[in-house]
Amino acid sequence: MKLTRRQFVASSLAAGVYVAGSAAPVWSESPNDKMNVAFIGCGGRGGANLKTVSGAGGVNVVTLCDVNGSNLARASELFPQAKTFEDFREVFDYPDDFDAVVVSTCEHTHAYATMPALRAGKHVYCEKPLTHNVAESRLVMNTAAEKKVATQMGTQIHGMPNYRRVVELVRSGAIGKITEAHVWVSRAWGLQSAEAAKRNGDIIHVTDRPAQGEPVPNGLNWDLWLGPAKERPFHSAYFPGPKWYRWWDFGNGTKFDLGSHRNYPPFWAL
Repeated sequence: MKLTRRQFVASSLAAGVYVAGSAAPVWSESPNDKMNVAFIGCGGRGGANLKTVSGAGGVNVVTLCDVNGSNLARASELFPQAKTFEDFREVFDYPDDFDAVVVSTCEHTHAYATMPALRAGKHVYCEKPLTHNVAESRLVMNTAAEKKVATQMGTQIHGMPNYRRVVELVRSGAIGKITEAHVWVSRAWGLQSAEAAKRNGDIIHVTDRPAQGEPVPNGLNWDLWLGPAKERPFHSAYFPGPKWYRWWDFGNGTKFDLGSHRNYPPFWAL
């Protein structure tokens, strides 16, 4: 049966209110006292997060989920003991399996994967930007506060020594009083030359919406990838990442992609 937008929303954001009924224990009673972690999204940033978190120690990778079969297969080779899922909603049918969730999906499904985790009383690390709009952010923020779980938004630079040193210098007054902060990036999603578009096998501008679809790649569940977004045929202008950043149905553009990195240090330091 084809998944509709209404069905997806009803079974994730709304239905997520009822996951597990009440908050589940947030720490595993496993003999080795390691935290059991579920990873939703295993390609791109998800793959990087999987490698970093699992390599930090004190973690059991118990669940892997991705709508792209090739991503899931690669991750499963590294962690063959982990349960695998294509649909993240099914992950929460087994809330006792894990203590925390790492969400590394496309932006338009961040809140939809995060909310069931919070409602189940699980700690959550979610990639930036936290959600696709302000309403979703408020819902996530309020739910996290209600459930009293640990949360973090994934902005890599927060853990980088050079950025942390800059923040220390600003806060100590070493460079004087800061009155302005100018931020810029060199990348603009959707604004590229015809030559670059040809080289990338891409459209020239996001207003040049593909007129028709293309065959869905083997192993990709396109309906689940769309999730709450409006139905449209598959096209390589949207997938794989980071192409989807440029389309409002799936991403938030350069301001939220790179802007979340570049704008963060001034807010952090000041």
